[in-house]
Amino acid sequence: MKSVKKSDCSSLVKYLADNQAKQSRIAYTSVINCQSIDLQGAVIEMMAIQGMNTRTEADKTYHLIVSFRPGERPEDSVIKAIESEICKGLGYGEHQRVSVAHDDTDNFHLHMAINKIHPVRLTIHNPYNDYKTLAKLCGALELQFGLEFDNHLAARVESENRAQDMEHHAGVESLLGWIKRECLAQLLLANSWAQIHGVLQTHNLVLVERGNGLVICDQAGLMVKASSVSRALSKTKLVERFGEYKSESNLIKLRESIKHYEARPMRSGMDTTLLYERYKNEQQRISHNRGSEWQVLRAKRERSLTGVKRAGQLKRSSVKLLGSSRTEKKCLYALISRDVKSEFNRINEQYRRERERLVKKYQPLQWADWLRQGATSGDPEALKALRARKVSHECKGNTLSAKSGGKLKWIGGKLIQESVTKKGTIIYHIGTSSVRDDGDSLKVSRGATEEGLKAALLLAIDRYGTQITVNGSADFKIQIVTVAAKAKLQLTFIDSGLEQQRKALVKQEKPEENESKTTDKSNKGPISSDKLEKHGFATADLYINEREHKRLTLPDIKKHRRYTEADNGLVTFMGVRNVAGESLALLERNEVILVMPIDQKTVNSLSRLAIGEAVTCTGRGIVKTKGKSR
Repeated sequence: MKSVKKSDCSSLVKYLADNQAKQSRIAYTSVINCQSIDLQGAVIEMMAIQGMNTRTEADKTYHLIVSFRPGERPEDSVIKAIESEICKGLGYGEHQRVSVAHDDTDNFHLHMAINKIHPVRLTIHNPYNDYKTLAKLCGALELQFGLEFDNHLAARVESENRAQDMEHHAGVESLLGWIKRECLAQLLLANSWAQIHGVLQTHNLVLVERGNGLVICDQAGLMVKASSVSRALSKTKLVERFGEYKSESNLIKLRESIKHYEARPMRSGMDTTLLYERYKNEQQRISHNRGSEWQVLRAKRERSLTGVKRAGQLKRSSVKLLGSSRTEKKCLYALISRDVKSEFNRINEQYRRERERLVKKYQPLQWADWLRQGATSGDPEALKALRARKVSHECKGNTLSAKSGGKLKWIGGKLIQESVTKKGTIIYHIGTSSVRDDGDSLKVSRGATEEGLKAALLLAIDRYGTQITVNGSADFKIQIVTVAAKAKLQLTFIDSGLEQQRKALVKQEKPEENESKTTDKSNKGPISSDKLEKHGFATADLYINEREHKRLTLPDIKKHRRYTEADNGLVTFMGVRNVAGESLALLERNEVILVMPIDQKTVNSLSRLAIGEAVTCTGRGIVKTKGKSR
């Protein structure tokens, strides 16, 4: 940070820990090398250590953000490993740090507030060329954890990066970007200073000397370095080609300007002319109202200060008329001055608070932020404009979409809308589950509850109709099929395998309802073998079908089939899987995985076994381990 105040440890952690009334914002927290595990306690410790180093005047907090590619959301264990490796690589392995991951934007990202003061030596550590170190670390971590590859070393100068940031975050075209898109090709083909100036004249731009180089200016005084537009346009390169620099005043004006730069929205798949006019009018109105109220506020403060000064002067005049001694008058004057200063401080403090309220009330917004605010309020045009400017990425994770991949209609009120990102992704939440609507599909959060999955399916039916495509992990597909069958939703899965499993579960649900009406009230004991088979083998078939489907592309996966009574005898225990609320034991024999539904008592018994340990199955299909049967 160029400003030390921006990276103040206390305010930084306060920002990181603020959920901003969003359930999905804070996804991960950790405190390392502190006695306290609480964030606020860790901040107190870090500030105490920083206070012990009184020599350095540099920033004492290292604020690092690790951002992942769109759609990537690593497991918490992977995040912890990445955090540790990066800090060790930077030389901060022994330093105190607070880490918080945010998941309320289009890119999942991890903030790290690292104390640059060593907790024992009390010396400050500033990594040398840290951007190069970070580039190497990120490349290695991508390979280690199978993350999507990204570009870590910038090939642009600082001004180019700032222009790109403006276009990406504000959504408004920068002068540098406009020059590159409108006249760079013509500038590179120019054969003289006259042609260079002529091309710039047609775009209402001028090329002038500044310092040891050249800058390109527009009619409003904005300027960019010519070398930032292209290295071929640097002063050294141009002097080598055309000789000594000649200014525009020494040349004949070739033509009138036919184009000019104006801050406009970036080009996208939607015409935003009318929407941008609304934005400018609203910003002008905000600016006018803020100026008017600010003027009233300043006038009010001046009147209050003038009144206090006048009252103080009257009091001093009264003291002069008193027949008091010199010492008494000095005491009275001192009391009057103290009262006047106290009133001044009170008035100025009140003015400061009113001014902060005014700035917050009439805060100007960038184009992208204005669109996001409108989309959050339910403006369909603003939402459409946000989604039109995003770069298309294949949505990863557990998703629901339409057969044709059609766009979503704007509807609201089904789930609780939490926020809208700058790419037009609407984040809903229901209970502890969240659903992300990016315009092409619905992404369901990991570990979603049955209530959340049902809500996501209902929303998908509302958006796409009854033909639904399901992508994601095997467990997610099984959970979706189970919830759809249990809730008796009128839908069809495009995947024929999932649709067959849904139909099979629907058929099994019907006789189960009739049976439960007559027998479940009196059945207070454990689940019978018949009922376990009815519930468990349906789930086992879902799991087996999914594994067999994957085995077509991944030959390392062993063949899976249902356990039968013919499989009595010695088998190898390969673990327990929990699928859609049902527990399944995996047993191996002759390179084939046998899938057996089991109850909770058997799960507790098998939890004491190691993977690969031999177990015995009896003729009744009960697993017998170490002399005790379950």
